[in-house]
Amino acid sequence: MKYSEIVRVYDKLEHTTKKLEKRDILADFYKSVPPNELSLVVKFTLGFEDLGVANEFMKMTIAKSFGVRESDVVKKFKELGDLGKVTEFYSKHKRQTSLLKKELTLEKVYKNIKEFLSMSGKGSVGKKISIISELLSSASPMGAKYITRTLIGDMRIGVAEGIVRDAIAKAFDASVEDVENAYDMLTDYGEVARIAATNKSELKNAKIVLGRPLRVMLAERAKNLKEALDAFEHPCIETKYDGFRTQIHKDGDKVWIFSRRLENVTKQFPDLVELVKKHVKAKRCILEGETVAIDDKGRPLPFQKLSRRIQRKYDIEKMMKEIPIQINLFELIYIDGENYIKKPLRERWAMLKKIIKPLKGKFVLAEHIETKDYKKAEEFYKWSLSVGEEGVMVKNLDAIYRPGKRVGFWLKVKPIMDTLDLVIIGAEWGTGKRANVLGSYVLGIRTPSGFLPIGMMGSGFTDEQLKELTEKLKPLIVEEHGREVVIRSEIVVEVAYEEIQKSPNYESGYALRFPRLVRIRYDRAPNEASVIRDVEELYRIQRGRGKKK
Repeated sequence: MKYSEIVRVYDKLEHTTKKLEKRDILADFYKSVPPNELSLVVKFTLGFEDLGVANEFMKMTIAKSFGVRESDVVKKFKELGDLGKVTEFYSKHKRQTSLLKKELTLEKVYKNIKEFLSMSGKGSVGKKISIISELLSSASPMGAKYITRTLIGDMRIGVAEGIVRDAIAKAFDASVEDVENAYDMLTDYGEVARIAATNKSELKNAKIVLGRPLRVMLAERAKNLKEALDAFEHPCIETKYDGFRTQIHKDGDKVWIFSRRLENVTKQFPDLVELVKKHVKAKRCILEGETVAIDDKGRPLPFQKLSRRIQRKYDIEKMMKEIPIQINLFELIYIDGENYIKKPLRERWAMLKKIIKPLKGKFVLAEHIETKDYKKAEEFYKWSLSVGEEGVMVKNLDAIYRPGKRVGFWLKVKPIMDTLDLVIIGAEWGTGKRANVLGSYVLGIRTPSGFLPIGMMGSGFTDEQLKELTEKLKPLIVEEHGREVVIRSEIVVEVAYEEIQKSPNYESGYALRFPRLVRIRYDRAPNEASVIRDVEELYRIQRGRGKKK
């Protein structure tokens, strides 16, 4: 496929804000694409995550590609606020054009991106620039704009997973529910689109694939323990651990470890891989649990400690010794050819217990009791808090497992005032000693209209955290206005606050009073952040407490 074909679609998408129009544009496009090319086309319409191309690298590449000074690129970026448009400008005004250049194809763009990602080590920067320059110089000015945006992960076409899902359904006359259910199992809309185009009846029967993560089931918040217990006829209560949701796939001696964001973190946890091999009595299975960092006495450590291991790509052996782990298993999804998703939790738990050989302090079943008795449940809740965990999960023993859904089968109970998971959408450079770091951050709450500001956070940081956040956020800067910058919505932070107030100054309608950082949530994707209805509910609860006083 010619790259110019998808560029025309990008341009149409960018020039409408209407979601139904975007859906229709994509649906018409998908129908025109041969089934064997659909998977790649869908990848490009969704955009790529975590390509790791920083703005600074891109500025240098644009300069070298078009024979201009890097300082001029920086100046033009400040003027236009979009590196894609900067590339387009220099592409239009480039000094010479090759008369023999081949027309760029989508496959060529993808090949170069994969080659770019595979390069590392000494001398790789120059080679990476050369690979991207080849694409930029071969593309039309508009094509060069979208190549740049693809690389830095800022497409600006307003297409999220929901629009792609609906477009696939419309293009191939399938139900939205069937498309989403297939995605829950396969976590790849490109593959889902191919199935919809060739045999849409298979969407309903999409099968689990070992080594490919499923979307995890999500919990809802309960006001208190009593409400959670009353919600189910047959509840169980489990400790809610302060760790990272871990999905384990085992196929003989092959083991994969995935985070709740569906990231493959197997390399970061070789110790967990070995524990799975030795302590799971099943040849093929998918398990879930919560991995926590522990100290030398086996006591749980804050998640922030564990996040260093999740992010680490090198010195793994050293990190493994510095930050040992324990996994607390609570779910079985698949075993030896049998899908357990449609079985009730009581059966999933019973089978999980059968196949686990516990190793105290390292590889264990989650603390779990089955009771409807409030006093016993409250004792368990208080105990969970006393050992340094977050609270409890109250689960319905009669319920099935629903990948990717927040359907009320699991209810989390934590002390009020609850924290919020918010996304950093802007920041401001510090002054004085902190002139080289981003010192305060605009927090965004998830709404149907995107992430809207709900507060400015400037406290609760150590110098190390400020430096870490700045390093993570710098490549995500999409606009600069003096000391203020606009950040692409990718980094989730858990935030505590004194209270929630109604506010006419923020688009969300609410403001957090004295927000402060609890931890950076590398295990959370932006689409898992708190939503505006969470704030509305917490505000209502907060007001209710005030009235009782």
